[in-house]
Amino acid sequence: MGGQGEAVRMLGAGRQAPKWAALALVLACAAGGSAQAADRPTPSGLPVPRWVTLKFSEVNARKGPGDDHRLLWVYRARGLPVQVVAETSEWRRICDPDGGLAWVHKRTTDGRRSLMNPRPRPLAIQRSPKPGAKAVAYLNARSLASLVRCEDGWCKVKAGRATGWVREAEVWGTAAAPQCR
Repeated sequence: MGGQGEAVRMLGAGRQAPKWAALALVLACAAGGSAQAADRPTPSGLPVPRWVTLKFSEVNARKGPGDDHRLLWVYRARGLPVQVVAETSEWRRICDPDGGLAWVHKRTTDGRRSLMNPRPRPLAIQRSPKPGAKAVAYLNARSLASLVRCEDGWCKVKAGRATGWVREAEVWGTAAAPQCR
């Protein structure tokens, strides 16, 4: 990832939701509610889903919310944008750019925003948020950039010494909808 390292899965695939999550969904639906009740507060008081970044160059991804749960893999990508899709008071269930779901401790995440070019080709960082605007730099495949803000389908980013705009639909780390199911 452009000098930032790559997200490496070291142990197992671990893509299935815990059995208790399926039971919670069944119970919520049977009670006439939804599993994504927007009016129900989260332990952090912050909305779910939401975007955060990984704070450290090594972050353990676990099967469940606790150090006693099996280690699935280790992320090796400081600043990687991930989407929080569930939480406990101490743990965050995250969705990564490869579609992996895992639990990480809240201390390993940061509220600062970044985004990633998920495409296998460089992405132009443009001078202005207009189709056909001049490119000021290119964000390499699977490279990270700091997110400044998004508006009208464009995101202002900073990557190294370059600052400019990319199309929101072409990057990972900005979608409002849950990215992993």
